[in-house]
Amino acid sequence: MDCLDIISEYYEQGTVLYEILIQHGENVAKKALDTAKNVSHLNPDLDFIQHAAMLHDIGIFLTNMPKLGCTGKHPYICHGYLGRNLLENKGMPELALVCERHVGVGITPEDIRHYNLPLPERNMEPVSIEEQIICYADKFYSKNNDFIAKEKSVEDIKLLLEQYGHDKVMKFQSWVDMFEGGSGVKAV
Repeated sequence: MDCLDIISEYYEQGTVLYEILIQHGENVAKKALDTAKNVSHLNPDLDFIQHAAMLHDIGIFLTNMPKLGCTGKHPYICHGYLGRNLLENKGMPELALVCERHVGVGITPEDIRHYNLPLPERNMEPVSIEEQIICYADKFYSKNNDFIAKEKSVEDIKLLLEQYGHDKVMKFQSWVDMFEGGSGVKAV
């Protein structure tokens, strides 16, 4: 499977949005593959991780996020389930689930009701080890149009997650402990 061919079906090569998506996918893929090495005893599927990391944000063009060049009609938070729809329609159900389940540290039906989110009311939390690794790796990189790929610190990520509840911080911390525990990364 060539992820760039799939992305090119929805994004015009050479545009700022295309470049933002590719750079972000490459950053997340590298972080996710490095993370997977730390839990090799869990046998994560590295090819799946590579593909899913490149495609996890494929739905952003359907959202309204002008600073990224997205001119769609949906709020940005919808990019996960919209990406799921795109990849399911292409016959890629497992990759599609990564799109939906990578937002935040996962979104529960309770979150959707509590925050009145414009999402289908279903569980959108990462389940498989591969989904969790990609969701984790994605937190370290923001998409931006200045093409500076600066990795966020664990502390900065936790501060961002706190606004959605301490349970989100604790979930992320559990991933830090699982994925980085023995690698010398200081969990804050």
